[in-house]
Amino acid sequence: MDNDLHQIIRSDQQLTDDHCRVVLQYFLYQILRGLKYVHSANVLHRDLKPSNLLLNANCDLKIGDFGLARTTSETDFMTEYVVTRWYRAPELLLNCSEYTAAIDIWSVGCILGEMMTRQPLFPGRDYVHQLRLITELIGSPDDSSLGFLRSDNARRYVRQLPQYPRQNFSVRFPNTAPGAVDLLERMLIFDPHRRITVDEALCHPYLAPLHDINEEPVCPRPFSFDFEQPSFTEENIKELIYRESVKFNPDSIH
Repeated sequence: MDNDLHQIIRSDQQLTDDHCRVVLQYFLYQILRGLKYVHSANVLHRDLKPSNLLLNANCDLKIGDFGLARTTSETDFMTEYVVTRWYRAPELLLNCSEYTAAIDIWSVGCILGEMMTRQPLFPGRDYVHQLRLITELIGSPDDSSLGFLRSDNARRYVRQLPQYPRQNFSVRFPNTAPGAVDLLERMLIFDPHRRITVDEALCHPYLAPLHDINEEPVCPRPFSFDFEQPSFTEENIKELIYRESVKFNPDSIH
């Protein structure tokens, strides 16, 4: 791949409004199409950001860098070290011990907003500043939006934060297709249970010109990361080293 989305967003290339609208729609569709496949394998990417979205000269987009990806069925992967802070969902900022594919949708929303403005949507300096930037845009959550927080301390912390009204997204993102703005609002929902899913996003009217369920494949079976946690004995390791060396010098076994 020739470039990544970060380079495209940061470039000085001037595009017409019509070109921007077409490119934004096409890039977003490809991101969601790829994410549908990933989520259908019960995998969370956990580090979606512009620099991990690879592009070629034909504007074909691929999701890259699965170094932090894990399956949704694992119970020991819910760690803090996920997602670059600027693209991190509220449930991660608040140290939720469990989370879902909704974290990837939040990241896509951040990327969509960045494509609209060519600036990061929530460039927080730290966790506190990050939450403030989020609530300044989408508004402070009410109690009904905090049900996903199992920690009483986390709920108390959110309640004592400065209160902000929700901004009008149409004003915040002018010169953007109303459908794109509506889809962005559905992605940037504080409560992960109310956030739009990847399948719902693909069916959104904004993507109707591109959406074709027959061209949006799913993984035939769940993916497993068991290979990352092998329990090898010393003898197992010796045997693996021997087999690997034989591949490079097969005559040595004769």
